[in-house]
Amino acid sequence: MVLGIVCALGMSFKLAKYYEVKADTLFDLSFWLIIFGIAGARIYDIFLQIPYYLNNPLAIFKVWQGGLAIHGAIIAGLITVYFFTKKNKLSPWRLIALIVPGLALGQAIGRWGNYFNQEIFGLPTSLPWGIPIDLINRPWAYISSDYFQPTFLYESIGCFLIFLLLLGINFYLIKLKKLNNHNFVWMVSLYMLLYSILRFGLEFIRIDDAPIVLGLRWPQVISLALIVASISLIIFNPHAKTKKGQI
Repeated sequence: MVLGIVCALGMSFKLAKYYEVKADTLFDLSFWLIIFGIAGARIYDIFLQIPYYLNNPLAIFKVWQGGLAIHGAIIAGLITVYFFTKKNKLSPWRLIALIVPGLALGQAIGRWGNYFNQEIFGLPTSLPWGIPIDLINRPWAYISSDYFQPTFLYESIGCFLIFLLLLGINFYLIKLKKLNNHNFVWMVSLYMLLYSILRFGLEFIRIDDAPIVLGLRWPQVISLALIVASISLIIFNPHAKTKKGQI
């Protein structure tokens, strides 16, 4: 996670000069994003597994054992950016667009923590890249299975591809000098859309506990909501009439 955060920040600082965002501004924002992002990820996970944490209250503080939900981090991050930009009279779309390439990279790296914790794996498999899971970490329903789908790896690869795509788009827009609010909204929406599609699909093979709503796992419900929101933003871009040269 720490490596993912460092790489995400490094990428954001690298792009900051093209976005005309001061390093001090990004540093201040990063400080709050790390704090509230981790807190949001933990709180979100606690609400998803309230019965477990009610029976094991001390487990709430054992973040090193896992239990950080990326959707909670994203929600907390968006709230943090909103209040930060409102206080400093900055464009929220500019800062979010600046952050999302690094965020995708950080997710790709951070997912490997699931491998070392032997968590967030998928259904049993006989595929050659199936990963062994210790007996103590297997769900009771699959206690006799030895190898499982490495869903962390699938998501890591998917997030890295999203990062490469966003980075390529950034270089293209920088070359054309078209970093404006219209394209900021478009890039943020693209990240939301692609990650949500990726997560929605992977949830079909994940076997960790998750609330079920209308026959879907809760992360799938959130992913569908984000897919609808991102498509709506692409179609009804609030900055679609941005004047040429305006940033």
